[in-house]
Amino acid sequence: MAPPVSDTERPVPRWAMRLAHALPLLLLPSCLWRLPFALHFEMGQIQGPGMPSYWVSIPYVLGLSVFSELTALLAIGLVRGWGEVAPAWLPFIGGKRVRRLAAVVPAVVGGLILTLLFTGVPIGDGRELMLYGIIETVEYASGAWQALATVCIAPTALWGPIVVALAVAYHRRRAAGRMGVPA
Repeated sequence: MAPPVSDTERPVPRWAMRLAHALPLLLLPSCLWRLPFALHFEMGQIQGPGMPSYWVSIPYVLGLSVFSELTALLAIGLVRGWGEVAPAWLPFIGGKRVRRLAAVVPAVVGGLILTLLFTGVPIGDGRELMLYGIIETVEYASGAWQALATVCIAPTALWGPIVVALAVAYHRRRAAGRMGVPA
């Protein structure tokens, strides 16, 4: 259950509050799934030669997992007061009102990029065209490994659409408050 919030200018829809607070938890399985790869444990994937060294893979995988969670936590700003007025401790902008489009545009663009990044478009020959190129379908040593991978990774496909929905709700709430129109 999402915490009660009274620090926003206008009331936040309950669904938006719940989605924003659930997003970091939704991404947690994929972040945890990724961690064994830092130590070259393939999690049942059939890998070819050419794995990067530990000095490269550990910071990359850990950094990617932390970055994913921190980015997901930023979505909470779309439903909390610190997304409307910048916290006082921030240099230059602290205590100033956040312009609506300064929050909405990056959130929508980021949400669209995440949607493209995590929902591939099939190209018909067993491969998918994704934002970062064409990827081959990954093979697993067993159906159990593939099922575990699917359960852990599939929720990331919701990340982009959730961010876009939260950005639209933020925009509507802030626009209604500015115009004196009920949300």
